[in-house]
Amino acid sequence: MKPDIILAGVLAKKHTFTLPLNYQNPIAEQIQVFARELCSPENKDKKLPYIVFFQGGPGFAAMRPASNSGWIRRALKEYRVLLLDQRGTGLSTPINYQSLQHLEPAAQAEYLSHFRADNIIRDAETIRAQLCPADKWAILGQSFGGFCVLHYLSAAPQGVSEAYITGGIPSLTRSADDVYLATYQRVLAKNKQFFQRFHDAQHLVTRLAKHLLENEVYLATGERLTVEMLQLLGINIGMEQGPESVYYLLEQALINTASGTVVNPLFLNHFGQMLDYNTNPIFALLHEAIYCQHSASQWAAHRVRQQFPAFNYQQGKPFLFTGEMIYPWMFDQFSHLVPLKAAAEILAYKSDWPALYSLEQLAQNRVPVAAAIYSEDMFVEMQYSLETAQQVGRLKYWLTSEYEHNGIRMDGEHILDKLISLNRGDTLR
Repeated sequence: MKPDIILAGVLAKKHTFTLPLNYQNPIAEQIQVFARELCSPENKDKKLPYIVFFQGGPGFAAMRPASNSGWIRRALKEYRVLLLDQRGTGLSTPINYQSLQHLEPAAQAEYLSHFRADNIIRDAETIRAQLCPADKWAILGQSFGGFCVLHYLSAAPQGVSEAYITGGIPSLTRSADDVYLATYQRVLAKNKQFFQRFHDAQHLVTRLAKHLLENEVYLATGERLTVEMLQLLGINIGMEQGPESVYYLLEQALINTASGTVVNPLFLNHFGQMLDYNTNPIFALLHEAIYCQHSASQWAAHRVRQQFPAFNYQQGKPFLFTGEMIYPWMFDQFSHLVPLKAAAEILAYKSDWPALYSLEQLAQNRVPVAAAIYSEDMFVEMQYSLETAQQVGRLKYWLTSEYEHNGIRMDGEHILDKLISLNRGDTLR
């Protein structure tokens, strides 16, 4: 089948694979996994290796590129790019409250337990066996995608020729509690930077918080907007151009009308677009599980928050945004999460999650790995990333303060080129 031309100057081909939900019982329920293959026109008849992109998340589909730019442009010079919709996202048997409504909570939790990095990588290896069974391929992971890369190198390194990670080297051993103890401190630092940079932002947001406490305000999606929800906007202040987006939104939050001060409908519409919990429920349901190995998270972010009382907003006190944290109350306040509340509770106390990383295998790793570690990253603790870098064979890293967590979106061509050069200059140690 000839590829469809859907991008400016880039050929694209769609692939759909039928794969097991549970690889321990492969003849039972099946799911569909989608991947989009990209190739530059000048290379369409050449046999080039693949590079597979693992999206951040968990619970987000691969990007839908509109042009030949960024890291894709660099990759297409020597690879075919495979943009994988991880299971449960995009066109890969997507998960949402409607797709799970026929199941009881225990069955929902059991189903969802098959959507972590281990099965994402089983999918990838099965796809490789169908697309290029005689060849290895390169892998690139952003954020949670980097977690997937390290699992790949733990579980199936024989399929990988070289690996790249941007903003996503996890701790191999630390608990979810350890992760959030570090995360809250980084979020405090980002709050300080945000409110120092935008001098009137504290006034704007506390005025808005006061209005929300005194009035019932509803989002375009029907939920009542609470102060706790407002704090969640902080997930954006650790992104490239995120602080600007949050500030400009706060500027437009309240307007004066003939009947008094009200929340701007524009704010209410844009607010919902800046948070993904209704549209990408895997992020809320399984985010803490990405840190769990033979342990339960037990709502780690919620529990650890008690050690940081400054995040518990009170009138007359400074307002602080939270970050990449999932809280139990979200399953009461976000309409598309409410039907999944019981399943979320089961998953939070699930303690038999299998291990994700083999310390022995990673120490003996022979696949060249190049990673970008962002020293100012709000989402991934730099010290934990550096700790892991010393535990993985043949891993070289580039430590930089130039980018925020999602730097690959803003300057991906340069970042990937830097990492490829770092990898190609590697020698066995």
